[in-house]
Amino acid sequence: MSSLRQLVSQTAIYGLSSIVGRFLNYLLVPLYTYTFSAGEYGVVSEFYAYAGFFAVLLVLGLETGYFRFRQKPEFSGDEVYRSALGFLLIANLGFIAAISYWQQPLADWLQYPQHPEYLLWFGWILALDALSALPFAKLRAENRAWRFAGIKMTEIFIAIALNLLFLLAWPKLQTVWPTSELATYYDPQLGVGYIFLANLAASVSKLLLLLPQFRAVRFQLDPRVLVPILRYSLPMVIIGFAGMVNEMLDRAILKVLLPYDLTTNLKMLGIYGACYKLSILMSLFVQAFRYAGEPFFFSYAGRADAKRAYALVMQYFVIAGVFIFLLVMLFIDLFKYFIGEEFRAGLDVVPILLMANLLLGIYVNLSVWYKLSDRTGLGAWVSLTGAGVTTALNILWIPQWGYLGSAWATLACYFLMVVLSWLLGRRYYPVTYPIGKIIGYFGLGLALYFANRYCLATYQWNVWLSGSLGLAIYIGIAAWLDVRPILQKRSG
Repeated sequence: MSSLRQLVSQTAIYGLSSIVGRFLNYLLVPLYTYTFSAGEYGVVSEFYAYAGFFAVLLVLGLETGYFRFRQKPEFSGDEVYRSALGFLLIANLGFIAAISYWQQPLADWLQYPQHPEYLLWFGWILALDALSALPFAKLRAENRAWRFAGIKMTEIFIAIALNLLFLLAWPKLQTVWPTSELATYYDPQLGVGYIFLANLAASVSKLLLLLPQFRAVRFQLDPRVLVPILRYSLPMVIIGFAGMVNEMLDRAILKVLLPYDLTTNLKMLGIYGACYKLSILMSLFVQAFRYAGEPFFFSYAGRADAKRAYALVMQYFVIAGVFIFLLVMLFIDLFKYFIGEEFRAGLDVVPILLMANLLLGIYVNLSVWYKLSDRTGLGAWVSLTGAGVTTALNILWIPQWGYLGSAWATLACYFLMVVLSWLLGRRYYPVTYPIGKIIGYFGLGLALYFANRYCLATYQWNVWLSGSLGLAIYIGIAAWLDVRPILQKRSG
């Protein structure tokens, strides 16, 4: 149980950097949606969708490979780290060279011929973030969660400060004092490009803070070490890329598949991208759990009670996830003010996306079967199946239902992946998960959500009273069923 408590504490620290930091970053969404039109914000949503795909490709699955091979007795952790980091450096330098060479043709193809600089800036952001991934993995493996959190928070604070400078302070200076030397450097035509520049500066600062993790490293490409790592890790690229298809494809192809003109399609993309941000609490929870969970799963694997621990982790993950779903949806009348009024037309996608992200978190829990049984290739097929379903449903549903079709496609995909992963896990690494309780908590959460909507529509209940009552009922039931027994056991 001490290891489980460590998992909780590590998740809390990673969550501090993710939830607090990303929540501060999330506060930029009102700045963006009140500063830019839906069409302009659609450009931001599209580029960050592409960034998700390349972030997976450029890391090459070496994070998970590092965690797996540093535990093997035939290799030392330093050998694994040096070889993986050296290969990552070469791959990302090649990526930057390719972006620089084909910058203008790519900008023309994406229909941004006037801003080829967007692609070069984004290329550098992606490469710097990919190079940072392995040093961050090393910090996680060494349980240096506070340093991890400190660097992440610093990066986010720099990004926020520069966004405020570029989008508020600098334009205000140009209006109030247009003859000042600093004001002359501001270019209003750059528009959302200032968001990208702020991100690039933050990525540079992050890499500088990680220099101690680079300085003591003697780069090498040892085939004896590198070949087995790549053989294990590259299927993780397929898994991660398929995951990005499930998570990001909708925003990458909405501009193409929506049956309107380019301007309207970008507006719809902007609305969907902004409403997607309202599911951020669930995404942050899943991300924080993933940071802490992956090292925990590997380090706990050899223990006699490992499978019981994994089942317990899943149970409490679902309890917390359903709580987040209710927190957002029962108080959506508050959360909706984080986006501009023009963007609130898409609020119907929020409950669907929250549930989809919760299913993604369950899939992260279930993925222990292929990671610990070294069947990453089979895990890749699960992800590819989900990616195929996502692609097909988006192509089918977007022209009919618009961005609502994208949200339903995401939910359907993650549901299928959960079912497939659970069935395969029963064969290759069976864990007795509390399926009845998991389904029960899902049912309870949905029942409270629909009951809240019914009471608001039929009896005009006070929004805050109704939401608070629903949340209190859920907390009370969860505390009675799953917190009280633990407290009794500890006191006994």
